[in-house]
Amino acid sequence: MKHARTPIRAPFAPKLVVFVLLSAVWLLLDRITKVWANTHEVGEVFVDDIAGLFEFRLVHNTGAAWGMLADSTFALGIFSIIVCVVLLVILFTYIRTSASLASAVFLALIFAGGLGNAIDRLSFSYVIDFINAKFISFPVFNVADIGVTCGIALLLISMFIHERRAKAHEGA
Repeated sequence: MKHARTPIRAPFAPKLVVFVLLSAVWLLLDRITKVWANTHEVGEVFVDDIAGLFEFRLVHNTGAAWGMLADSTFALGIFSIIVCVVLLVILFTYIRTSASLASAVFLALIFAGGLGNAIDRLSFSYVIDFINAKFISFPVFNVADIGVTCGIALLLISMFIHERRAKAHEGA
């Protein structure tokens, strides 16, 4: 009789510490960069060339990416808060019992990014964006957006790999 191998999972306390510390650091980085960017005029390019790839140009975004849901700032702020609460529920259920330490990292990036943009939306009625890609037509973004995007991408990749490994062990 074959026994299913159970992956070794880190205890909950280290995952919680990683989640809290990374969330705090990412949120602080987001807030500092946005305060700095917001000292400039809207539309102003204040750092012209970063390796030929990016420039910093202040934009006040009242919608979501690519201009979707324009002028829905308050609703998007409330939605962001709801997503952050859901992430906390996931943290205290899924991560406590079965997730890896890496999952705590990915969820922290998503949480901090969502919270950073929600703070903007609910405080200013817009999100402070300033990182403009020069090499591709892409919406102007910020540190919070990087956290959300990377966190979701890494979480999905991690889940895919975990699923593939689980299926490989079933067939072994």
